[in-house]
Amino acid sequence: MKTPEVHIKAVNLAKSVKVADGSLTILHDISLTINRGETVAIVGASGSGKSTLLSLLAGLDVPTAGQVMLGGQPLHQLSEDQRAAIRASSVGFVFQSFLLLPSLTALENVSLPAELAGIKDARARGLALLQQVGLAERADFYPAQLSGGEQQRVAIARAFITGPAVLFADEPSANLDTTTGRKVEDLLFKLNAEQGTTLILVTHNSELAQRCQRQYRMHAGRFISDDLKELSDVG
Repeated sequence: MKTPEVHIKAVNLAKSVKVADGSLTILHDISLTINRGETVAIVGASGSGKSTLLSLLAGLDVPTAGQVMLGGQPLHQLSEDQRAAIRASSVGFVFQSFLLLPSLTALENVSLPAELAGIKDARARGLALLQQVGLAERADFYPAQLSGGEQQRVAIARAFITGPAVLFADEPSANLDTTTGRKVEDLLFKLNAEQGTTLILVTHNSELAQRCQRQYRMHAGRFISDDLKELSDVG
């Protein structure tokens, strides 16, 4: 049996920020290992530290203490420019607020990361992904002309256009109605399976989390369990 390849590893991560009367610790002694192609959920109520953890694992921020490795790269030792280069080449993001550029069409929003990465067939890739997410006919529409579910599908297509090795999704269906949210979630798992992308979901939704292969539960900046059998109290 082939040994799983470790894709992300965090060791004793901690994060503190300065406040008026000293410092506030947001994360305490977080350690985890995520294998390539795995689907993992980080679950917790608002303020539990899950989005801060995502930022550290993705190299959007650096820890106060501890180590985080992404694809063998020590993110905790790299400069912002070095971390940005890694994100551009191997990381995709989906956020609950979509973060589409209002002045660009759906196709332009999807194609932009590929164009910035110097991929020559960026437009063709963008069209193919819009087809995959069922929005080929909306390619020339601007975000304001799209529903919330359509905007999130555009954001997912954008996240996958550079063929990222890992995709971070922060509450990807939180701003959508139940039916649309389920369709968006299905799409994430479908593209994850087709492309072999490591998928890390940050959510307060226990039903969504249980669709992942593994789950971590957070409270007050700590892991309290990797078993979601008792998640009924999480928002």
